[in-house]
Amino acid sequence: MRMSETTIDDPSSKNHSRPVRLKRHKVSRESVIGLGMNYLHELGADHICNVCIYNGGSCCGGCEHLSNGAGCKLRNTSCTAWLCGFLKYVLYETGHLRDWNAFWAQVPGLDHRMDYTPEQFFIRVSLEAHTLKELSASLAEDLKELSKAHVGELGFILTVREQLDRYIDLYLFCDNDIPKQKRVKKQIDQLSVPFHRFREALSLHRRSFEKSE
Repeated sequence: MRMSETTIDDPSSKNHSRPVRLKRHKVSRESVIGLGMNYLHELGADHICNVCIYNGGSCCGGCEHLSNGAGCKLRNTSCTAWLCGFLKYVLYETGHLRDWNAFWAQVPGLDHRMDYTPEQFFIRVSLEAHTLKELSASLAEDLKELSKAHVGELGFILTVREQLDRYIDLYLFCDNDIPKQKRVKKQIDQLSVPFHRFREALSLHRRSFEKSE
């Protein structure tokens, strides 16, 4: 699955970061995967993944490289670059989705659950990890509560995840259509209404960011 080269510019975010462009330099495929894995670790992806897995929504389900009890046996650039709707939402709200997309847009050979990425290639845009574990942990708690509230609705959490993914992607692709962006943003905001803990943590995160500037 190829990442979009279009970047998001959410007007609700208070702390947009900008992709850091460097002199063109060579990197290895393994080093890029390492950067991505570290980024996801600092993002706190495991908190959200645990909720999805509990609700039967593992993104790796059915993959031939997934070993029970051992995890992934063959990491690739494509799976490292992929974000589910919830992780995408955290980066959307914190203004970092622009950086993530810009970095992976320069990585060649991404495909579904596999890659054709050469062992070495050139990049210009760096990927700087941001510690957002508290935000992801807060969102995970909201999702747990949401799943309890909809216990009789099979796949409810996964439906919310897919809707967030779809609307954020749509926001990306209507970058030059401001009225449509506003309509799409309302849909995203509506989906995120139950995320009370996340909203509180996000507010603290933004205030902390503003003080550091």
